[in-house]
Amino acid sequence: MTKKQYAFYPGCSSQKGASASNYLTSFGVMCDKLDIQLNEIPDWNCCGASIGYAEGGELPRLVLNARNLAISEQALPGQDIVSGCPACWLSIRETVERLHESSSLLAETNEALKEAGLNLKSQLRGRHMTEVLIEDIGYDAMKAAVVKPLDGVKIAGYVGCQANRPYGIAGESFENPQYLDMMIETVGAKAVPYDQKVSCCGGALAFSEPEKAQKQIRDIVESAYDSSADLIVTPCPLCQANVEIYQSEINKKQGTKFNMPVVYYTQLLTLAYGGSAKESGLDGQLIRAEKLEKIAGK
Repeated sequence: MTKKQYAFYPGCSSQKGASASNYLTSFGVMCDKLDIQLNEIPDWNCCGASIGYAEGGELPRLVLNARNLAISEQALPGQDIVSGCPACWLSIRETVERLHESSSLLAETNEALKEAGLNLKSQLRGRHMTEVLIEDIGYDAMKAAVVKPLDGVKIAGYVGCQANRPYGIAGESFENPQYLDMMIETVGAKAVPYDQKVSCCGGALAFSEPEKAQKQIRDIVESAYDSSADLIVTPCPLCQANVEIYQSEINKKQGTKFNMPVVYYTQLLTLAYGGSAKESGLDGQLIRAEKLEKIAGK
């Protein structure tokens, strides 16, 4: 079967040794099982994410992303740009839309890109990996690839805010998106009712205003426990890191005993497709997902 080809933007957190490197590990195995070929954009740079909105101004922020777009257009023509990080995805999509809407802004952007010997010509398409799975692969094909169903595992699907607004997945509700629950059911696990699925984890407030962020995180984790979930699954590296890492801090400060694993949807799919614990990136968890490790060992 001919593999579907995409220009791949990994993002900073997925680099080797970074906080979401296990996300990238499971990404690769999952894509191989689904005949998806990700072609990494050569010499890509940081998208800017939240820091790009500080005081640098709109043009510098857009140029950061436009450089990646121009390189992709040159090296991987005709391929949609795919990212696994909602923050990166938002940055890419915003840049594509703003430059498509404003010929003067595009001209200014290309003036800046000229310094790097680049020129952005056409309108590319920026997509999150979940969009590719849903729109290009489909739930039936995702289910057909399952060789090791995750029977008996109860999972809270945590979409988060950046993966849901302002864009979200086409056709989905902003208040109660169903696609993550459907992916959970596709691999044989049970999606539990979860009232925090689109809540914010606190994002960068984890550093600047930790008490506010930890209040958000406590609500997210407690809701998962209230729904009898064995673990939380998310499509967002920042959500994964915040909700997993700060459970121990909340335990120290508030006397709770949280120990809720937080994993990526790619890890569920990779495991269900026959991947080992290492291939699924389960060795990169701070809070071990023991039920998934047990399935991986079968």
